[in-house]
Amino acid sequence: MATIRAYYDDTIRTFGNVLFAVSLLGVWGVLTLIGVIVDQGKSPSVYLASYPAPIARAIVRLGFDNIYHSPAYIAIIGLILISLTVCTFKRVIPARLPPLRPVKIDKIPLNGSIAVRGSESDVRERVETFFRKRGWAIRKREFGGVEWSFADKHNWARRGVLIAHLGFVIIAAGTTLYWARGFSGEAPVVTGQTIEIPQTGTLIHLNDFKYRITPILTKAGMVYQPTDYVSHVTVTPKDGTPRNMTVRVNHPIDVGGTLYYQASYGFAMTFRVAHNGVTIPALSQTVLQEGESLDLPGGSSSLIYDRFVPTVDKRTGEPAADPRVNDPAVIVTVAQSGISEGSAMVPLGKTVDIGQGWTITPQRYTLYSGFQYRYDPGIPLVGIGSVVLLVGLIVSFYFLPARLYVRVDPAPAGCTVGIAATTVKGYDIYAGAFAELLRDLQTAMEPPGPQPHPRTAEAYQA
Repeated sequence: MATIRAYYDDTIRTFGNVLFAVSLLGVWGVLTLIGVIVDQGKSPSVYLASYPAPIARAIVRLGFDNIYHSPAYIAIIGLILISLTVCTFKRVIPARLPPLRPVKIDKIPLNGSIAVRGSESDVRERVETFFRKRGWAIRKREFGGVEWSFADKHNWARRGVLIAHLGFVIIAAGTTLYWARGFSGEAPVVTGQTIEIPQTGTLIHLNDFKYRITPILTKAGMVYQPTDYVSHVTVTPKDGTPRNMTVRVNHPIDVGGTLYYQASYGFAMTFRVAHNGVTIPALSQTVLQEGESLDLPGGSSSLIYDRFVPTVDKRTGEPAADPRVNDPAVIVTVAQSGISEGSAMVPLGKTVDIGQGWTITPQRYTLYSGFQYRYDPGIPLVGIGSVVLLVGLIVSFYFLPARLYVRVDPAPAGCTVGIAATTVKGYDIYAGAFAELLRDLQTAMEPPGPQPHPRTAEAYQA
């Protein structure tokens, strides 16, 4: 039993240690930053194409490609919640909600005493009336035959930190719910085609996509400002009922709780691919999006469609800044066994020889729309938790809970009233109010003269 108790005490000390809690938050921050930097939920080939091979392999093997659902990430969240719970019940609550017990008045920095004429019962009643009229809540306790009065103001505000902690727990529950049941992803759709969202089975058919570019003349030159992206789609959710919907930038659509955002657009391309003058139908009917490739039969060669050039500068022959389609071309790369053998910018309709009897001709472009989708069942909890956290912080910062320890002792000429004050924010912040309170009490009691304690509030202020 003693061994179990020792282990328990060690665990409580560890999780109640502020440095340990800060270390956990630091690890959580690093893992979250990795999740922000590294695109989540991609295939291993994407990481191999984006990072050096050792880093790409490390990302996949360490689970950084799906870090928010990894055991390490969820374990850190669990440890933070345990640490938060231990700190709340072992450190915050005892400090914020101290028990009613007697103190040595002269040992507390904010203290003072006054002499009052009258009997002990009469003085107690007058002191209690004084504090009640000024909004103090009075509670009486007897310890060792001595009666103490405890006066509290804004005592409820002591729970501000607890409310803030509760808000953090609610937010953590909301984010955990997203990690457990939520999902997100990207889905490009070529005009006229239909895709299926794997997580929900929802079908999205892109009927039409339009965008608008507005040229603006500035001191630095002409700037082409995108002003609108619009996707007209037919959405068929699991219930099988198709719906015509419109997706715009900053105006997502909601399908069964999943939000779909207009994120990007691009130009899909079809190439006429021929070998020794003979067109290859299968390859010539393939629609490529920017970054995709065609593997050529009979070898290890491939054609990569790098990007679409809407306008070619006729003077320089280079891509122009104008994103509107005027004189289009495409940039393609020919690779052999995954190694680039060269790139070229090819105008639409022009045939180029890429070697080994192969020729390509960029034929036509088709607009595609890039959607981002997200299902987050934890959003309501995160919203509620944020409000609770804000309320807790407001209570903690803008209200000052104070407690007075009051003891009335008989004296030769009447009674001596000793008072000490404590707050949750230190003594300096309450020294002025305590000095004023002593003066008001002295005036209300009409004593023959103040009998200051060796360390009064005025002395503490000085």
